Amino acid sequence: MATADEQAGTPDSTAVRVALWRAMHVLVDPPPHVFVDEIGLQLAAPDEGWRDRPDMDPTGTSGFRAAIVARARFIEDLVAEQAGRGVVQYVVLGAGLDTFAQRRTEIAARMRVFEVDQPSPQAWKRQRLTDVGFGVPEWLRMVPVDFEANESWSERLVAAGFDPGRPAVVVSTGVTMYLTKGATAATLRQLAGLAPGSTLAMTFLLPTDLVDVADRAGLQVSENGARASGTPFVSFYTPQEMLALARDSGFDSPRHVSGASLAERYFADRTDGLRPSSGEDLLVATI
Repeated sequence: MATADEQAGTPDSTAVRVALWRAMHVLVDPPPHVFVDEIGLQLAAPDEGWRDRPDMDPTGTSGFRAAIVARARFIEDLVAEQAGRGVVQYVVLGAGLDTFAQRRTEIAARMRVFEVDQPSPQAWKRQRLTDVGFGVPEWLRMVPVDFEANESWSERLVAAGFDPGRPAVVVSTGVTMYLTKGATAATLRQLAGLAPGSTLAMTFLLPTDLVDVADRAGLQVSENGARASGTPFVSFYTPQEMLALARDSGFDSPRHVSGASLAERYFADRTDGLRPSSGEDLLVATI
């Protein structure tokens, strides 16, 4: 079902929370910053006092905040790497308040960026981009897809100018937990049919018994909040299960990127104790 936010033409509350956590990293954590994004905060334009919200508590939610910026940094490093290899199509499935096109124009303007999302929140975002002065350049294609009406995101993508004969980098973060495993398998089968040279990065949630004990209470709070907002977590995967799903869908050599490896990559030298919470890993696969 569509959430109340989507029905009202406003962004999903989870998308807003992610944008605010990204901004909070810049506002409350000392440099060096793993990821710099305050544009999402501009788009969300939260009420005064948003920093006093329980889910923005600088200490209590630091692990979640760090995990969000770690995955964002990994994704953008991957996109920059693929762009450097000549890939000129970038697809963001479930784009939310993603701001790559606004922050990284030196890369984005050389590509064609496709943001796929539900029609109503995407229309809201398009208006906000205009309101704050960014607009929607020709190379940014906003692709509305009504998943509730079983619209084909791949067909809509091609209609928006995507060339299935050319390689692409495709990213899906914070989505698989809301989908059945069958729906994710169907998406993977479609993605496995992309042109050779394409790359996929997709996040997934781990079962509770694979989450660090210290992080389990926080995961339960997130799960309860998602259920209360009408978007319950549906699917969890072990790394082996996700790799098998990718192989069965047609990917030859998928790999698992753990949250712990991102912590080592981006946070090892920090002296402030900021570290990502466990619970979300990534699948990376090439075609």
